[in-house]
Amino acid sequence: MTKFLPDHLLNGYRAFVDKRLPQERQRMRQLAEAGQSPKTMVIACCDSRAAPETIFDAAPGEIFVVRNVANLVPPYSPDGEFHSTSAALEFALHALKVEHVVVLGHGGCGGIHAALSPAAEPLSPGDFIGKWMSLLDPVARAVGANDHMTANERQAALERISIRHSIANLRTFPAVEQLEGEGALSLHGAWVDIRSGELWAMNPETGDFSRVLGDAA
Repeated sequence: MTKFLPDHLLNGYRAFVDKRLPQERQRMRQLAEAGQSPKTMVIACCDSRAAPETIFDAAPGEIFVVRNVANLVPPYSPDGEFHSTSAALEFALHALKVEHVVVLGHGGCGGIHAALSPAAEPLSPGDFIGKWMSLLDPVARAVGANDHMTANERQAALERISIRHSIANLRTFPAVEQLEGEGALSLHGAWVDIRSGELWAMNPETGDFSRVLGDAA
């Protein structure tokens, strides 16, 4: 086998070819010929421990995923800057015509930790992560200033607040506002505990999170 990739990736690919590809081959051929038509877009963190395809046991073509640091959605701002998440959202809405957009956060998020500790090494306000996480500045300052909470409580609180913040930013996009108003699009928030595997979903009316499977998770 040609070794232009790390061994663990080559071994993983060999396992994919031996075990999963035979089961997915026909589906992948159909997707290649007919194109993708997922009904759901997931905006997730790029953290390697929180892969949406694994969490939702998704097959190829089932969910359209965009991942960034801390699963943030910027507000609508067509200002000539580069907006990867906004571009993916635009494609999902207009080309794929997804019916659901899920903002998926997770426990122990490094980006959220950076937002709560913007001066911590090796981050600084001038680097990429610092600028990206500045999208959360107002809520991060409010949570960080709460001395009645422990550091872990502030972390968990901001992880969930940031999901609500991103959903609010989604609604600044004219297409989202229109489609949601027509009943053609639903917005969802979710948070996964990477230690236990528990998935929590956001109540769209109250903003509260509850376990999807209750005590059975």
